[in-house]
Parts: sequence; structure tokens; C-alpha cells
Amino acid sequence: MADTNKSIHGEWSSRFAFILAATGSAVGLGNIWKFPYITGEHGGGAFVIIYLLCVAAIGIPIMIAETMMGRRGRQSPINTLEVLTKEAGANTNWHYVGWLGVIAGFLILSYYSVIAGWSMAYVIKAFTGSFSGESAAHINSLFADLQASPVQQIFWHTVFMVATMAVVAHGVQGGLEKAVRFLMPGLFILLILLVAYAMTTGAYLQGLEFMFKPDFSEITGASVLTAMGHAFFTLSLGMGAIMVYGSYLPKDVSIAKTTIIIAGADTLVALLAGIAIFPIVFANGLEVGSGPGLIFQTLPIAFGNMAGGWLFGVLFFVLLVFAALSSAISLIEPAVAWCVENYNIERKKACVIMGGFTWTLGLGTVFSFNNWSGVTFFGATIFEALDYLTANLMLPLGGFFIAVFAGRIMLEKHSKEELDLSSDDLYAIWKFLVSYVAPAEVFIVFLHVLGVFGIFS
Repeated sequence: MADTNKSIHGEWSSRFAFILAATGSAVGLGNIWKFPYITGEHGGGAFVIIYLLCVAAIGIPIMIAETMMGRRGRQSPINTLEVLTKEAGANTNWHYVGWLGVIAGFLILSYYSVIAGWSMAYVIKAFTGSFSGESAAHINSLFADLQASPVQQIFWHTVFMVATMAVVAHGVQGGLEKAVRFLMPGLFILLILLVAYAMTTGAYLQGLEFMFKPDFSEITGASVLTAMGHAFFTLSLGMGAIMVYGSYLPKDVSIAKTTIIIAGADTLVALLAGIAIFPIVFANGLEVGSGPGLIFQTLPIAFGNMAGGWLFGVLFFVLLVFAALSSAISLIEPAVAWCVENYNIERKKACVIMGGFTWTLGLGTVFSFNNWSGVTFFGATIFEALDYLTANLMLPLGGFFIAVFAGRIMLEKHSKEELDLSSDDLYAIWKFLVSYVAPAEVFIVFLHVLGVFGIFS
């Protein structure tokens, strides 16, 4: 494949633009909504260590592989896998890995948009003083009322999806790049302000101890599964986002160095979110393991009863919206790119089509909290089933196949050419991790998901 080959969708204007975009894809509700509550549920410090190990040993090698494959193929994940399969003379069925990623991102955005809509609604609630001086019962009723109202949820789900598609419709540099140049610096500034506030709560050291002092007695097989699943979710692996962003990467940018920066920035945001949130929780005598409601039920109690809570409540939920939008645009981009490539239609029309499908599917998540709460699949609501299917099955499975393809199927001369590492030793280390370590660990956890080994339960 010629070095001059470029994506028909355009390229990032610089290495920094790609770092912002890929970090924006990785940084999202997973870092600020999900990471703190799953850390709370799984005992704190020991879970954080396992999560960091998963990022280093599995996440980064697969992220390098996915970015490399994207830049080599220069198309949507589905078409990229077709191109690379032909180059390698491999079985044509490998292109289904691209389909797996695109469908996973599509499904994730359908419920992600609903959760992001809650964040938008809570910006307004915080701004209008709905939390000020209110009891836990009142705060809980606010969240219950939001979940019970299809009208409210559909409204905010619609607003968020329109905002997402408006960005994506303007293309790589005009939409995606412009958005992340504003969203990512804003996100970091807001997060640092919240960390600075957490230092004044009187429980800052308690929060740090909870996050960084390990107690491995709290760890179970489910904890390891959750940590690995979240490493995939938070780095946007296995869903086509990193592959399609890699297809817009200029040829002279180092994939390995850039990937490490992105993974480091994503991990930093997750840790900073925990450092900001846990001291507030402890200072107000709230429950650290309160689950998904930590952000929408527990923290508003604190914001409503602390000095400056009105301002910091607004800042926090604006932060959530920024994080959600930066990820959402990457979740739908692979599907939009594929639609443009295969049907030769304008990007704006592709956005309307793909956005409409996603919005419609999102109604299942909306109604799973109210009218369809009794509709279950193996005991899980539509939302719970989608979350489990994507985070614990589709993303690890997609990551497994990407690792196998990059390490064992893709021609070595092509992977060496794309990675352009400074030494053969570094290439050998990456090759070993992506060919053996990452697939083996993902496979073991996948067996646990299927219940093959009872000892992991």
C-alpha cells in the first residue's frame, strides 16, 4: 500500500489533534461516571491496581494494533479489515471483526446517549438550585422522577444525539477536530477545579487512601472481569473508534508513542475523577459503593449541602456532558464513514441515517427504566443487557480478534512499516504482548463470562 494513500474523509491536521481526538474518544462517561462507582463497588485500591495492569498489558498493545490497522487500511473498520485481509492473503471472514466493532459502537451509543442526556438534565437541575439544602430522599426522588419519565428522557436523549451528529456531520477537521480542541482542554480544567475543591473537604487523604491503598481481600473473579472490561470500554477498544481515528492519522506520526500518551491521559482522567469524587463522598458521610447512582443520587446530596455546592454541581455535570460528547462522536464515526464509503452519499445524509437508527434504538434504554422495566433478557433490563453485552462480551471479543489479526495474520513487514519502532527489541515486545499475552488474558476472562470456570465466579 502506498505511503501516500489517504482516507477519503481527510486527515488530522497534526499529531496533537489526533491525541486530542483519541483521548476524547477514550475519555468519557466511563472515566467520570463508571470508573468511580465500580472502584467503590470493588473495594478501591486493589481494583485500581488491577485496572492499571489491564491497561498496560492488554489495553495499550491492542490500542497500538487497532491504530496501526486503521492507518494501514485508511477506511472504516469494516472496509479496512477487507483491505488488510486481501493484503495478507487471509480468510475473507476476518472482515466480520470490523462489523463487530461498528455494531458494538452503535449499540453503546444508543444507551450512552440516554445517560449523557441525564447529565444534561442535571446541569439544569444544578443551575436552578434543585439540590440546594435538600434531603437524600428528595435527591433520590429527582433521579427516580427522571427515570420514570419517558418524555424527559427522550427530550434529553434527542438533544444529545442532535449535538453529536451536528459535530460529526462537519467532517474530520471541520467537526471532530474542532470539537475536541474545545472539549478536551475544557474537560481537564473543570476536572482540576473539582480536584482542588476536593482538597478542601477535610476527607482528601481518606479518599486517596481508599483509591491507592490496596486490600486484595476485596477482589473476586468478577472484579478482574470488570477491570478488564472497563479497560476496553474506557480506551474505546474493539468498537471501531480507534481504528477509524487511526485511518485519519498522518503517515509521519509515531503510533506507539502517541498511543502511550493517549492511554496515559485517559487513565489520568479516571484517577483524577476518583480523587475528586471520593473525598466529597467521605466528607458527607455517603456510601462509596452506591453503584451507578453515585453520580446522579449520591453526589448531588453533597453538592446541595456544601459551601459553593451550586457552582461545583454545575461544573461537575458540564464536565460529564463534555466527556460524553467527546466519546459519542467517535462511537458513531465508524458507522458514518462506512455509510459514506459504501453508498457514496454525503456525510450529512449519512449522519441523519445513522443518527436516526441510533436514536430509535436508544428508546429501548429509555423505556427500560419505566414502561418496559418488566421486559428482561436473562433477568436483565434492555439497558443492563446492552451494557453487559457490549462491555463484557463484544468489546473483549473484538479486542481479542484485533490482537490475533495484528500479531499473527497481518504481514510483519506491514506492521513494522506502520509502527516504525526505534529498535527490533521494542517491536518484539509489542509482538509478544499482542500475539500471546493480550489474547490469552482476554480469552480467560471471556471463559469466565460464559461461566466455563466456576472458580472465577
